[in-house]
Amino acid sequence: MRMARARTTSDVFNAIAEPRRRQILELLATRGALAVGTLVVLLGHPQSAVSKHLGVLRKVGVVAVFKQGKQRVYSLDANRLKTVHDWVKHFEQFWDHHLARIKTLAERRAREHAFVHKSQQQKGPS
Repeated sequence: MRMARARTTSDVFNAIAEPRRRQILELLATRGALAVGTLVVLLGHPQSAVSKHLGVLRKVGVVAVFKQGKQRVYSLDANRLKTVHDWVKHFEQFWDHHLARIKTLAERRAREHAFVHKSQQQKGPS
């Protein structure tokens, strides 16, 4: 039996599953509040598509909108992303373990390379 998928506009996980929506969130996180027109230019997508994505993000509560003159300006409201953060945190130890293994391997290879290089220098030119 297949479980019904939550609507995109009711579940933050489904809302941010779309790559363009994640791009919007990244821009708002790094640049602060931005007008729709600025987002359109930065993303290189049609205004209708950007507005649609902003609407979904607004409905799940990860962005807020306010009027500034004739422009609609969007800002990040990261509180709703906490559920995503909390869920991803369960996998942190997995990545920490893998990064530690990669570091150990890289250090061992660096030592081996230095040893071989030093040995070749001691032998002199062939």
